[in-house]
Amino acid sequence: MISPAEMRVRIIVAARFAVLLAAAIAWVPAWVRAQAPESSPSPQSSPPAPAARELARSDSSPELDTRDSQIPLQVRVNLVPVRVVVRDSQGHAIANLHKEDFRILEDGKPQVITVFSVESPAVSKAEVTETTPRPEDSASPPAFRPASRFVALLFDDVHLTFGQLVQVRDAAGRFIDASLQPADRAAIFTISGQSQTDFTDDRAVLHERLKQLQPRTVSAGAASNETGCPSMDYYEADLIVNQQDPRAIDVATADAVVCQFSGNTNAATEAQILVRSTAMAVLQAGNTQTEYSVRRLREIVTRISALAGQRTIVLASPGFLTMRYEGEVSEIIDRAVRANVVINTLDGRGLYTVDAGPDVSQPYTGDVRVAAIHSSNRLDSASRQSDVLLELAYGTAGFFYHNSNDLDAGFRVVGGRPEISYHLGFAPQSVKYDGKFHSLKVTLTTKEKYVVQARNGFYAPKRSETPADIAKQDIEEAVLSQEVQRGLPIELHTQFYKINPTDAKLAVVAHVDIAPMQFQKADGRNRNELTVVAALFDRNGNYVAGTQKVVEMRLRDATLEMLERKGLTVKSNFDVKAGGYFVRLVVRESNAALLSTQNGVVEIPY
Repeated sequence: MISPAEMRVRIIVAARFAVLLAAAIAWVPAWVRAQAPESSPSPQSSPPAPAARELARSDSSPELDTRDSQIPLQVRVNLVPVRVVVRDSQGHAIANLHKEDFRILEDGKPQVITVFSVESPAVSKAEVTETTPRPEDSASPPAFRPASRFVALLFDDVHLTFGQLVQVRDAAGRFIDASLQPADRAAIFTISGQSQTDFTDDRAVLHERLKQLQPRTVSAGAASNETGCPSMDYYEADLIVNQQDPRAIDVATADAVVCQFSGNTNAATEAQILVRSTAMAVLQAGNTQTEYSVRRLREIVTRISALAGQRTIVLASPGFLTMRYEGEVSEIIDRAVRANVVINTLDGRGLYTVDAGPDVSQPYTGDVRVAAIHSSNRLDSASRQSDVLLELAYGTAGFFYHNSNDLDAGFRVVGGRPEISYHLGFAPQSVKYDGKFHSLKVTLTTKEKYVVQARNGFYAPKRSETPADIAKQDIEEAVLSQEVQRGLPIELHTQFYKINPTDAKLAVVAHVDIAPMQFQKADGRNRNELTVVAALFDRNGNYVAGTQKVVEMRLRDATLEMLERKGLTVKSNFDVKAGGYFVRLVVRESNAALLSTQNGVVEIPY
């Protein structure tokens, strides 16, 4: 009979992760990157021989083993995420719907909904345990409460005019003073990457950054040639170059004949050459601005996804034309939905009208016979600018605030707490990795006449997701949420001791009740695995450090009986600085896919 002391195994595996938080906030969580343990073999090491593998299966193999791992918490293959808000005729979000109440059509064909969950951010799901600060002083309560909600205010200083930007930033300042709560953190980000500040509760810093906002340029050329010859904007340049629109080419050629060749119709060939060179220059400048805007938005989604809590991006913009970047926008929506990030958008133009004619301060130099067509194109361009704002908001179950000059009310709406939403997912039956667009339609099977808000389509991936890609996504979802799940009974404790006035050793201890676990019997052993992730965040929600490990169990019957009574303890050690930390613990059992999470706080005094 093996004694209990021999069965209890102290598992201590510490992994140090570097945290890089650049000023431009192009940040990726360090804990999702693969890290090899110090004792792992070199890439040139030979695989275990058959005899060694047989020995591992023998009765002399250890009953408990631990290793660093990148095993995903849940395996999904090319899942298409769809976040849905359902509202009644009064605009109120509807709760209490179930999986069977929804129907998804992809290109008109019904799909099987394989993932369904309900998100109700208006009521915090986070539960924080009072972890043990030190063994001899376990009654001391935490000295701080961690941030639980993050609002990224993203200003489109590339496309907003100076007048629009002033009105938007003033309304944002009033929102900060009136609406931010003690547990909220806000950040000021810009499309240009200038005049920014990361997440903070210091309102003075936020106001100082707001004062510094001004229109910026990100390309050498201009995305329009409205005062040149021929007159042309980004929308018309796309029609000419990418779509080879004959009417757009004829209109620009007629303008060029008048403004450059004094109406000489014999110069039509030279005029067309000028049109195409002008269109290429305008298109390149516009593409640069659009690409820069899309890339910055992706960076902001990545940045805010690395925070534990409710996460909202507020994009204040007049909108912009995405042209050939629709696939990139779809990928941003996918990433945001997977990370439970809501993108709310505010049209910074307010209640606007588009001038039918050209700028009255500039003389019209084109062919007056085609002026009406220019006006029609100008209206189409202004209307299509807001398409990206609507797509981002509807695709992530957010708000799109537009056609109103009451920007104060707008910020109260787009900066408020997210509504109740439903997370649906399906795996396309015959996906092709061709990057093509597929339409989506979400309907309800209920009889009530509700309004369904969801994305209207997605772009197929250009490559299949690898298990490593899926692992990173799933681990982020589990660790970066504050929701408490109880698939297995777990307890979270912390202990620390000071090395010097500023440095300390912190232990995060997970005690797991393994009685509900389902073990599989093989070779006389009871087999299962536990994936344990421990992560630390600072008071502003920034990731500090984390470990992930797998505890492999090959237990004899007597050992299993003993551990079912006493539980299993897994301990992770961290080197930290003095200060307050939010602790996130995730434990996942492999055989039955039981998932448990727990939150805690620890204050290490100076």
